[in-house]
Amino acid sequence: MEELRASDPSWIGGHRLLGRLGAGGMGAVYLGRTADGALAAVKVILPEHADDADFRARFRREAEAARRVDSPWAVRVTGSGTEDERPWLATEFVPGPALSEAVARCGPLPARSVRVLGRLLARALAAVHAAGLVHRDVKPGNVLLGADGPRLIDFGVARVTDATALTATDLVVGTPGFLAPEQATEGAAAVGPAGDVFSLGCLLAYAATGRLPFGNGAVDALLYRTVHDAPDLDGIDDPELRALLGAMLDKEPAARPTAAALDGRIAEDAPDGSIDWLPEDVVRLIADRSAAPLALPGIDATVADDPGTRAPTRRGLLLLAGAGAVAVAGGGALAVREWLRDDDTAGSGAADPRTWTIGVQADLSGPRAAVGRAQERGVRLAVDRFNSRTDKPFTLRVKAIDDRGATAEGKRAAERFARDRDVLAVVGPTDDPVTTAVLGTYDEAMLPLVTVSSQQLTFAVRSMRSFFQAVPSDAALAYPIRNRLVLRPDVQRLGVLLDRAGGQSAYQAGYFLNRIISTTTDGTTYPRVVPAGTRDLAPVVADLLAHRSDAFFHAGDRAGAARAARALAATPYRGPRMAMHTAMGARFLEDAGAAAEGWEFVSPCVGATAPAVKELAAAHRKKYGGAPAPWAAEAYDAAGLILAAVTALARRNRPPARTALVKKIAASSYQGVSRDYAFGEDYRLKGITAHLHGVRDGAFRYLGPAPQTEN
Repeated sequence: MEELRASDPSWIGGHRLLGRLGAGGMGAVYLGRTADGALAAVKVILPEHADDADFRARFRREAEAARRVDSPWAVRVTGSGTEDERPWLATEFVPGPALSEAVARCGPLPARSVRVLGRLLARALAAVHAAGLVHRDVKPGNVLLGADGPRLIDFGVARVTDATALTATDLVVGTPGFLAPEQATEGAAAVGPAGDVFSLGCLLAYAATGRLPFGNGAVDALLYRTVHDAPDLDGIDDPELRALLGAMLDKEPAARPTAAALDGRIAEDAPDGSIDWLPEDVVRLIADRSAAPLALPGIDATVADDPGTRAPTRRGLLLLAGAGAVAVAGGGALAVREWLRDDDTAGSGAADPRTWTIGVQADLSGPRAAVGRAQERGVRLAVDRFNSRTDKPFTLRVKAIDDRGATAEGKRAAERFARDRDVLAVVGPTDDPVTTAVLGTYDEAMLPLVTVSSQQLTFAVRSMRSFFQAVPSDAALAYPIRNRLVLRPDVQRLGVLLDRAGGQSAYQAGYFLNRIISTTTDGTTYPRVVPAGTRDLAPVVADLLAHRSDAFFHAGDRAGAARAARALAATPYRGPRMAMHTAMGARFLEDAGAAAEGWEFVSPCVGATAPAVKELAAAHRKKYGGAPAPWAAEAYDAAGLILAAVTALARRNRPPARTALVKKIAASSYQGVSRDYAFGEDYRLKGITAHLHGVRDGAFRYLGPAPQTEN
């Protein structure tokens, strides 16, 4: 919320104005407070439009229309002065996020939540239609989620069903992506209650999937798909909800159920004043918006004070919803399209035209959830840093999809990102199997995909057109491991324990380490392979030491590394010992106990205490309450690499084409906090920058960059 300007009124219609919520070519919306302390969103037209008879008629119609709507689920008009010298309209202030923000931040809603939301909004629309009105702009940005339920807002483009339009008959009124086919083809004159039902169906499909049922992109193409294509309802597995949306999105207006019929058709309901039908993270978001204290600026009298009224000058704190202008602006969203030219940002809570998206596909709830969450946080911090720039050429947001570390979920996530034309590029996935499964989808869409933790040595050649492996492979890490363990005067033979429990990554690490030592050094190796499930490693460790191994490397999983550490600690050996970076973590310390001391790890991940990570670590602690976990810095870098390429290509209000962005990333050189990034012809990372970690005094410590030599 902005402070009042000298030209702003201090009082309007008994409302003390506290600040500006938004402004446009026709006027401004303010946060106001009545004498009894009630908050309101107050719309005031500019003086130059007050004498325009047509504008006054439109504004009067808006006020009259909003007053006739009687529903607890539609925002209520609290006052108006359409005949005053400066016409104004006040509505109740709803301190809550827009549905668009809730889905963007928390992800799609479960089927039950969508059904409850649909029933309550159907009741709001039924009240609109019973008042002889058509809303004409039902969309997620025009639904606010309050602490006692949703509210349908913005009757600024509503019209009486039998009235002559004040705009041209061929004008498309509403928001592409939520328009009914008849709105797209016949303009405002064809709009009826059935169009609102279609728009509500689009809104509910968006709530259930996180994407528009007819896609994104150029307006002409979007309208064409709305008229001719079937809606995209993939991912909606609930048969009742899918059938409901299919009926609401019928191309024929007469075939759609009425809003009143929807109320009876949807079985789900929720008691008045309850939001326990929403997911916990959405409820938390609503609670934050509804209870966060916001310190208002000093409210001094302005030049435009109402005559004879003395404005108070003291400062105060006002308890209201929303720590920021976006949440506050959502409560005042009663703007007609002509009223606030940019009503998507100032009034409805929707994205700015130059707000583009970076995707994160990650395992956020599966076996590698810790890695996925760290990567999501790294990307969000990079976007936060970019958005904090005063000279930023555009605004970014993050869209994260949880693939749960499963290939089927991963494919669905990739398809959603590929269809979303607002998504410029994606960071992820978290691991090799999901990456392998989704490469074809990203490749076909030419959507840049940058992974920082999929370390498989080879992927299908056909899938490398838009895929960037911004991390050394497990095989490539064999070089810094060699440098640390073998290129030293006290080591001649490396004992390699290749534990099949570690899977393909362990095999690659152990195999390539054996190979490069024999071909690039005068040292030797003594390898031993053990089957997966081998519990007692003591005999194998004894054999490695019996063959004069003076350094030790375990290629396997965390549990095997802990068993190897305990077996080695039971011998007199005290030389260099190392395991794969995948064994790093608290469980290794717990399972190995005192035997973990002295073990080292070569990892693609920089440590949180590295000097280059100082700024990122401070931002991470401020936002998340702790130091960044492994892989956060690498995802931060991947997002930075993408943002640098996007910034270089951005022109006017249009995002770069995906193909152009792929080429730009491929040609980029980028200095990150974890390493420098440049890619070869196969879009693999050039160089093998790695980092050394070790167990010292019972804890993992960052020891610095892993030693490098020419490979």
